[in-house]
Amino acid sequence: MLTKRIIPCLDIKDGRTVKGVNFVDLRDAGDPVELAAFYADAGADELVFLDISATEERRKTLAKLVRRVAEKVNIPFTVGGGISSSKDVDLLLHNGADKISVNSSAVKNPELIDELVGKFGSQCVVVAIDAKKINGKWKVHLVGGKVPTEIELFQWAEEVEKRGAGEILFTSMDHDGTKNGFANEALRRLSTERNIPIIASGGAGTVQHFVDTFKEGKADAALAASVFHFREMEIHDLKRELKKHNVPVRF
Repeated sequence: MLTKRIIPCLDIKDGRTVKGVNFVDLRDAGDPVELAAFYADAGADELVFLDISATEERRKTLAKLVRRVAEKVNIPFTVGGGISSSKDVDLLLHNGADKISVNSSAVKNPELIDELVGKFGSQCVVVAIDAKKINGKWKVHLVGGKVPTEIELFQWAEEVEKRGAGEILFTSMDHDGTKNGFANEALRRLSTERNIPIIASGGAGTVQHFVDTFKEGKADAALAASVFHFREMEIHDLKRELKKHNVPVRF
């Protein structure tokens, strides 16, 4: 049985790690390089670095900061934010990223997924999807959740898989930062319908939330930020509890 992954997320703005609720009200959570080194030693399976204002500010991801983080970690490292071409990906991989995450640029130009998969391989390409439930339907949002679309989550996830993406990182905007649990119903449908790994994001607050997203949501990995950044939960302790609940994890 494949082990379930625990993934801390570094949301980066102005060179600092930040965390908000429902994608707003950001507060400082520390130095990303120090946090990355801490998580690599603390038992994290992977690390995600998202330059959350790169798209809105129409600039590229902070390659120098990516390199500084990469030098401190020995676990798979995914980088996203402002990526819109294979040239951008080349730069990030050269600076230490193992995988890249595309979001708004892929929605605006779906052929970008094909291009990146063709050049770098499926294992390198993660498509992040930020979605919010509106009138009973999950609608995809762009530019750090600021721009709503009429695109439906499950249809977009299907297209993403068909174009060759290796993983989907689904963030529920309704659950983000609330610490009330993950969007397990949507996650279960994604995990059931798609044949690529689904990373759950948005809502982690307790150990039980992680248990539920793996058992009920059928997620392959769970991503969280504030519970780890503010030391409300230690990754080794979380994994021990998950093991008690018969969730396979790697120590």
